[in-house]
Amino acid sequence: MQDQERFIWPHKDLLDVTQLSREQVRHLLDLAGQFHEINQRPVKKVPTLKGKTVVLFFAEPSTRTKTSFDMAGKRLSADTFSLAKSGSSLVKGESLKDTALTLQAMSPDVIVIRHTSSGAAQFLAERLECAVVNAGDGWHAHPTQALLDAFSLNRAWNGQFEGKTLLILGDIAHSRVARSNVHLLTRMGARVRLCAPRTLLPAGADTWPVEIFDNLNKAVQGVDAVMALRLQLERQQAGLLPDLREYASRYCLNLNHMQHAAPGARVLHPGPMNRGVEISSALADAGQSLVLDQVASGVATRMAILFLHATRKDTGER
Repeated sequence: MQDQERFIWPHKDLLDVTQLSREQVRHLLDLAGQFHEINQRPVKKVPTLKGKTVVLFFAEPSTRTKTSFDMAGKRLSADTFSLAKSGSSLVKGESLKDTALTLQAMSPDVIVIRHTSSGAAQFLAERLECAVVNAGDGWHAHPTQALLDAFSLNRAWNGQFEGKTLLILGDIAHSRVARSNVHLLTRMGARVRLCAPRTLLPAGADTWPVEIFDNLNKAVQGVDAVMALRLQLERQQAGLLPDLREYASRYCLNLNHMQHAAPGARVLHPGPMNRGVEISSALADAGQSLVLDQVASGVATRMAILFLHATRKDTGER
């Protein structure tokens, strides 16, 4: 790809956005922009990764992320193979290490892993020679989601993160997406606010480089974008929320809230959306919504990620 020969990608694996410098993020977003243009063509497939093999190892259910990586690999002409926990020997008691070593013996170039346990991706990366890309591990990190969100915002904000403010709204305590976005966007120069009931804020959030609100009407004042998060009821303990109706009455983002944001403010949601609970249908479908743009951005961004890691020349760095 253009300029790729002059830029040496130093990382064997993509485990967390904290490992990326601002220059590396910019390079990845620029490369994703080139792939985004390819994805608008009548013929979207390029031979860039012909002969490379990508294994999609998803030990946690996923639709959007898995499909996005699969499409990204196929559009680059890589061979992609999917493995779910239900279809692997993990259900027979095989350890994650032995499953990974079995996959490694098949000589893949990249393994994309999603797992319920925080640190699973790093566990594999320390033991395997091929590249490992974290597609979400427990509550820890979701670097590719944060990068595609940054790509969508980069396009909406004309490449300017400095001076912009993003509000992340909702179930922050159980969200690896929120953690990764806080790290990435503050590194790129944006300001980040969090808004949630106190019971849905993670321990130690007051030490993060963010402003924290529990009142949505105040939190949305003057922001340039709002990212609503899914209520992850499957990960919550009983008692964190009184009931969904009360939550929706206080924290469901709607058109009225956005009238207090900055002119041209955009709306994001990593999906799947619970309409009427986290975001109103009218706002989700409004012109200021980037929800569908995030889906398209996901394919382009993951094409860039697969390309960088499948073609990387060994520098000795992880």
